Amino acid sequence: MTFKEFGLNESLLEGIDASGYENATPVQEQVIPLILSGKDIIASAQTGTGKTAAFLLPIIHKLLASRIEDQVNALVIVPTRELAVQIAQNLEGLSYFTPISSIAVYGGGDGSSFNNEKQALSKGADIVICTPGRMIAHLNMGYVKLKGLHYLVLDEADRMLDMGFYDDIMKIISYLPPVRQNLLFSATMPMKIRDLARKILHEPAEINIAISKPPARIVQNAFIVYEAQKIPLIKWLLKSTNFKSILIFCSKKHNVKQLTMELKRSRFNVKEIHSDLDQNGREEVLLEFKSRRLQILVATDILSRGIDIDNIDLVINYDVPNDGEDYIHRIGRTARAETDGVAYTFISEKEQNKFRVIEDLLGSPVTKVPVPEQFGPSPEYNPRKSRRPGGGGSGGGGGRKFSHQGGRGRH
Repeated sequence: MTFKEFGLNESLLEGIDASGYENATPVQEQVIPLILSGKDIIASAQTGTGKTAAFLLPIIHKLLASRIEDQVNALVIVPTRELAVQIAQNLEGLSYFTPISSIAVYGGGDGSSFNNEKQALSKGADIVICTPGRMIAHLNMGYVKLKGLHYLVLDEADRMLDMGFYDDIMKIISYLPPVRQNLLFSATMPMKIRDLARKILHEPAEINIAISKPPARIVQNAFIVYEAQKIPLIKWLLKSTNFKSILIFCSKKHNVKQLTMELKRSRFNVKEIHSDLDQNGREEVLLEFKSRRLQILVATDILSRGIDIDNIDLVINYDVPNDGEDYIHRIGRTARAETDGVAYTFISEKEQNKFRVIEDLLGSPVTKVPVPEQFGPSPEYNPRKSRRPGGGGSGGGGGRKFSHQGGRGRH
């Protein structure tokens, strides 16, 4: 299912496209229509299933239709500053072409960051992502504008309760208007989560998304590389192996086009598929690939679900996919019909945290293959350690600013 099928705002669809998303994940397919219809939700969904976009997209869409300035319109409560940063980064990308304002509110910063948060919370921000303790520090000072709030999201609720945040959550909720839309996401559903849900949700729809695991027949390997090493390495890999049917996934159309052009220059039998091709063009390329007249197909995630080809020998993730569901669907294109398959993933420095989340979902690390010496030194694999990072987005700094993102050009 594509994001256009949800009927989302055109400016939001532009941000979705720029962020590299093609098709909705199962949790997004189930959750987005329910949120758009105004339902409260309790959803069992792990990090990496695409749940962050599942709640951000419909909230942004609804705010674009009926946002009230000079107040906080939506509040997302999360357990850690790392998750707050990641959600804020995802939000900024998705809302890039809209006037939606946002800020991440969390502890550990300096006095200037607290003052920035105070300014946003007192003057109003469309979407606030916060950790409980930091938000209570602001609430105690009396300037946070929450009386007109429309949307409350509790993300990784089970983790927040494990960390002892129950009283803080209930205190924050006491400041909110009684009529609002409530969305609760939790990886597990113990009784304490159900008790919390009964207190804050109104006739909720219940969603359960269990992430699948890739077939054991797939040999999974990864190369830790600098971004500039990806194209030379993929050419070497294709020349030094003897796979007859190869599917390469990129996260963005630009990368699909650039990589296909580079491979054609090196005389590889390669074509591309992405959303710029019309349906007839896609079908022609797929028929060539399925009949093995075409050896290498480079594609966006438009092909990660539903492609009916059983004899793909090798899948290469040229870019780390956006979440665990996409990774599993991508590499699941090989090792079909009881055959074996191989999957390689190229992980640049900026993609390491994203891949760490995928490995956590898989339950074990993917084997790291040394980059051949002729390509020079490569980075160490050293993603930021976190118990259970969230949102599927890249970690690191950012997410701190209070921003109005309307009227800017594409990245």
